[in-house]
Amino acid sequence: MKKTGLIFALIISSLHSFSQVLTREDSLAAGLIRSNATTVLSGYGNVNNTSNLTTKKNTINLDRLILFVGHKFNNKISFFSELELENAKLAPGNADGEFSVEQAFVKFNLNDNHYITGGLFIPRIGIINENHLPNTFNSNNRPMVETIVIPSTWRELGVSYYGSSNRIPGLNYTLALVNGLSSANFKNGSGIKEGRYEGSNASSGALAVTGSLLYYRGFFRTQVSAYYGGSNGITPREADSLQLNKGVFSSPVGLLDFNIQYHGPRFQFKALACLVSISDAAKINTAYANNTSKQMVGAYLEAGYDFYKTEEKTARIYSRYEYINLNHKLAENSIENTTLKQNYITSGICFLPVKGVMLKLDYTFRLTGDINPALVVNPFPKGIPYYTQQHILNLGLAYSF
Repeated sequence: MKKTGLIFALIISSLHSFSQVLTREDSLAAGLIRSNATTVLSGYGNVNNTSNLTTKKNTINLDRLILFVGHKFNNKISFFSELELENAKLAPGNADGEFSVEQAFVKFNLNDNHYITGGLFIPRIGIINENHLPNTFNSNNRPMVETIVIPSTWRELGVSYYGSSNRIPGLNYTLALVNGLSSANFKNGSGIKEGRYEGSNASSGALAVTGSLLYYRGFFRTQVSAYYGGSNGITPREADSLQLNKGVFSSPVGLLDFNIQYHGPRFQFKALACLVSISDAAKINTAYANNTSKQMVGAYLEAGYDFYKTEEKTARIYSRYEYINLNHKLAENSIENTTLKQNYITSGICFLPVKGVMLKLDYTFRLTGDINPALVVNPFPKGIPYYTQQHILNLGLAYSF
């Protein structure tokens, strides 16, 4: 009983410091559900109205609707799952709609400080990937660095180990083995995002390891994470015909991320930097002609201030600067796409009328390089004009429970 109370106090303190919301999923993960053979329901979602002031395009969309279903078998074993619907519907006329499983894993508690998971899970990479509830970040859209360079939400099949240190309070660590990526599906302009399997017919011929160190101290949260995995899970015969290397770590993709957060009583600050490296980019381009870069980088800084705050309500202003370059280092057979050197400035205000609900208004200025004529299939005026500068206004609603 005392141990449960201590865990609960630590969870509440951490959630308060880092502007998180204690959901039923959090309660199950923290061992706060007392009864065995108990099923837990939770969820989150968001609606976003986007007005592109440059292109004059206006849209309103139900970005995500997620249902969490978990089950506690006993004090040692629990099940976690999330079903996600993106863009309101999945239909032949809606190419952007997607219905998917975001996570589905079993958690095995070894002791108070260590546990193992197996199944489809989300590795601890970056800030948003693991903590992506839409009312835990300020803007209507996720930071672009953690959408393009780190393809959140990134989940794969495998096993993972989570631990925390008794000797160094606040130190947490993870290590996971998951399926790798598919370099055949890499797409110029979206980094490694399209190479994810996300639990669907993943090739176990390519494997990846990922790990992280996470340290809490006072109002600070500091993390470093790394990923290294193969992106060529095809058969040896196919690899030979495409002149690609063979093996579970062939055509490797490496990712290194460092981030730090400060969440004080009223002031917040975030900083993140990441690098993606694909050493065999030239061979991948020869095999698949997908114009893959050898290195991609991204970084952002964000600061916010709670100018109004009570026990239940919070009003916050914030601003974020992001830099992305998906052509940081080109392969010898890559074609430079200067539109992939991007800068974003996002500023806005958000209001939490109650814990779990957030209203958001933000403005984004996007600046990119000009388009490379060698990559234009249908130039303007036949094709759509490209704007190096865009001004975008977003108004949205987010929730979790």
